[in-house]
Amino acid sequence: MSNIDILDAPSAAPVQLRNVVRQFGQQRVIDGLDLDIAPGEFVALLGASGSGKTTLLRSLAGLDSIDSGQLRVPKARAAVFQEPRLMPWKRAWKNVILGLHIPDAKERAVQALTEVGLAHRLEAYPATLSGGEAQRVALARGLVREPKLLLLDEPFAALDALTRIKMHRLIIELWRKHTPAVLLVTHDVDEAILLADRVIVLADGKIAEQLTIDLPRARDTGQDGFQAIRARLLSLLGVEVESAAVAERQPVLRRFAHA
Repeated sequence: MSNIDILDAPSAAPVQLRNVVRQFGQQRVIDGLDLDIAPGEFVALLGASGSGKTTLLRSLAGLDSIDSGQLRVPKARAAVFQEPRLMPWKRAWKNVILGLHIPDAKERAVQALTEVGLAHRLEAYPATLSGGEAQRVALARGLVREPKLLLLDEPFAALDALTRIKMHRLIIELWRKHTPAVLLVTHDVDEAILLADRVIVLADGKIAEQLTIDLPRARDTGQDGFQAIRARLLSLLGVEVESAAVAERQPVLRRFAHA
């Protein structure tokens, strides 16, 4: 029988999974998973389609159940998805506080939108926002809840390359300021290395490997050691490269994640 604990008080690890199983019919999408995420830790989750990444994130967000095992998460948690999921009939600030019933709600919305660089778009409707702006509103909606755990499900995947660079910088800035534990689901190996303290590779619902990313911040794809880590992660994902040395010499788009 499943056991999901919602923690009000701080604990050694905001996220703790022990032998967690989630299955659909006879298929185990999450298969006996053990995982801890420390307070303030930024973890990226990689894996092929169907490896269980989004199912795990949805379970942590409370949007899906587990079938067995123990899962502990903080009560204060928020999720940002690939699509901003804004209500088209509500202005930006009202989307930020959707479902949040507190006396100073508008003040909190203004503060959150200011933090993501949208103080000038408080009254804008979603249809008038660019893709990057809409995703910033979604991020503000997560931050306004002051989460101890922030769940990001490929939130930058639909953005153009330059907007993604800006969003990478923004998420690192906000993470350092608010210090939530973060779990980022992504298919982008470079993104995972640029942003995370630790990268976990999921395969068949289990952790195939996890790497601590000890590159100094600010990071970019051309710094020493980046391409070697990239080659290792790609190999774990079934994409072979000739060698780390060859990868280091290949021209790349330099992208930055400031901290």
